[in-house]
Amino acid sequence: MKLDWKLISVATFGMLAQQALPAAAQAQDRRAGPNEIGVFAGQLVGDDIDGVEIAGATPELDDDVAYGVRYGRALTDAWSLEVSLGHSPTSVTRLAGPDVDLDLTTLDADAVWHFAGSARWDPFVAFGVGYAQADLDEPLVGVVGGQQVAIGDDENYTLNAAIGAKYFATERVVVHLEARYRYFDRLLEPVDDSLETFEPTVAVGWRF
Repeated sequence: MKLDWKLISVATFGMLAQQALPAAAQAQDRRAGPNEIGVFAGQLVGDDIDGVEIAGATPELDDDVAYGVRYGRALTDAWSLEVSLGHSPTSVTRLAGPDVDLDLTTLDADAVWHFAGSARWDPFVAFGVGYAQADLDEPLVGVVGGQQVAIGDDENYTLNAAIGAKYFATERVVVHLEARYRYFDRLLEPVDDSLETFEPTVAVGWRF
């Protein structure tokens, strides 16, 4: 009787292992390697530039396209690191005259937490810090702190947090859908106020 139980135990273990192996192989297939490189595009939703007044109104960072490249590396099944370089050819609006172009460039380093993944979908949250640089076509003339000054561009740190999901179209091709909140310490000099933006984007990545 003891032998029968041993045989049953071995057979049961073998059946469970046989079922587990395809699931493990499927998880491995959809993550063909620890590295991923891709491109993203979407929209930057701008914010009022508080702390400055031009022609009796508060200027605004306009809504415009945002795009860039991103590299990620998986550290564990749950955690990965990403570095991204982004750009938006936006402008400053609500001025006395025509809008003034402002090229906005960001460089981010983010920690990414993956949770509740399935065979095809991999939801995630991300958070990180980076560097932001604004490039105005020409200085703005406005009132800051009660004094009329020439306002130029600046560079400073930025913080961001995102939520989204990855869809594994194949074992190597990944599509990202995400929404990202971004905080800029400041983009203009001598304006001390911070700005906040919202960036919904779509990305396509290649795993290797």
